[in-house]
Amino acid sequence: MDSDRKRSEVDHRADRARALALVPVSRETAALFDRYVALLEKWQKIKNLVGPATLAEVWTRHIADSAQLDALAPKAETWVDLGSGAGFPGLVIAIMRREDPDFHMELVESNGRKCAFLREVSREFGLNVTVRDGRIEDVLAGWTAPVDVVSARALAPLSALLGLSSELLKTGAIGLFPKGQDVEHELTEASKYWRINALTVASKTDPKARIVRVEALAPNPSPPRS
Repeated sequence: MDSDRKRSEVDHRADRARALALVPVSRETAALFDRYVALLEKWQKIKNLVGPATLAEVWTRHIADSAQLDALAPKAETWVDLGSGAGFPGLVIAIMRREDPDFHMELVESNGRKCAFLREVSREFGLNVTVRDGRIEDVLAGWTAPVDVVSARALAPLSALLGLSSELLKTGAIGLFPKGQDVEHELTEASKYWRINALTVASKTDPKARIVRVEALAPNPSPPRS
């Protein structure tokens, strides 16, 4: 058992080193990520916050994959993360921006146990975060506050994400949506319903993945008939 535990720790350190090489952060931020991962592992035992198979590579699969979004909107002050789950990417970005007094993160999540985890980490780290417990459609209904960025990771196909976040995107927010190797197909499908001004950015953590950066959105005047 001791040898298994030691081997697991070595694997964890290697994954951490790889992640920080892919997306470098300050020593202080890396230390907070250490604490975040420790809390995630503690809660995972009873709450099942992320896919168990991803825990062995939590640093590259979740931390670095989320952290890379920060550079795509470095001046954002209000960020809304949809379907935040265990905090990817929302909590990761909030940790990175923790010293910016003008930055605020809104985490939208409908799963109560995940909301409890998000609140615990936010409280312990002193983050400027609001956790909104509810369905995305309900939380965003009638939203009037200005938003700089809206994000969602591993939540839904791009067309559905654009539908969920359309009111924010149509009023000036930038959309950041990490996608896998089917990104071109998703863009094609989404273009049937939306006029999209977007570009794709190569992922630092997966050579097959892309991040869709939506800069403007409008309904397609001639959507396909259902």
